[in-house]
Amino acid sequence: MARCEVCFHHCNIPEGGKGLCGARKCVNGTVIPENYGRVTALALDPIEKKPLRRFHPSSMILSVGSYGCNLRCPFCQNHEISWSAEAMKLSERAETVTPEELVAAAVRTKSRGNIGLAFTYNEPLIGWEFVRDAASMAHEAGLVNVMVTNGTAELQILEELLPHIDAMNIDLKGFTARYYSDVLGGDLDTVKAFIARAVQACHVELTTLIVPGENDSDGEMRALTEWAAGLKDAEGRTVGRRIPLHISRFFPRFRMTDRPATKIGTVYHLADIAREQLDCVYTGNC
Repeated sequence: MARCEVCFHHCNIPEGGKGLCGARKCVNGTVIPENYGRVTALALDPIEKKPLRRFHPSSMILSVGSYGCNLRCPFCQNHEISWSAEAMKLSERAETVTPEELVAAAVRTKSRGNIGLAFTYNEPLIGWEFVRDAASMAHEAGLVNVMVTNGTAELQILEELLPHIDAMNIDLKGFTARYYSDVLGGDLDTVKAFIARAVQACHVELTTLIVPGENDSDGEMRALTEWAAGLKDAEGRTVGRRIPLHISRFFPRFRMTDRPATKIGTVYHLADIAREQLDCVYTGNC
């Protein structure tokens, strides 16, 4: 038995077993990242697809994903590689890639506009050791590193990664403890602490997916954006209106098919409310 210290779940994992994320395993009394270098997706994407709109716009970035996730979002768009039964079967067939091989692939695509690596698709924090190793080598090769994350890791994990990460898109999926706990299997305070530290060290953009009947009220959007505008940078100055926020439209999928897609008008309306506090507000999936 060993206790995993990566995220708020703090799984006690029996010998040979895995944590809730499906990617960290107890071997000889030590928790290891079973998904280290196990790649399920690799694609050269526009950086705006991450989404990042204020970091090297019009560039391409080599996106890499593994398997596993420490949340249980019922509407997950990448459930095939995150936490579904299908994802766990896929883990057995994932190709193993070394950090050196991944960085070499990124360098080869520089001629196609690639500026670096994006750790994305599944939750990269649960395999943070591979992110650290590959990102460190990418910096040595003159590349930048991006992480797309749910932000639900302990701060000591974030500190390990910050020297190697240039930009993040962090999901701030809602702004109530109930939604995070009851719907997503997450913890709002963990995400808020993660974001507050990340904005002190690298470029950060936030994403909120608007789910009908869950996080679509005017009051919740006002509370979320007021908090975001009050974040402090490395010098202790209020970030104010500068932090970018992406407000995205929900579509029924995976295990949440009991409601229609978010009305486009709702997304635009909430974006207008967000602009009361923030200058860089973008709408997605509309």
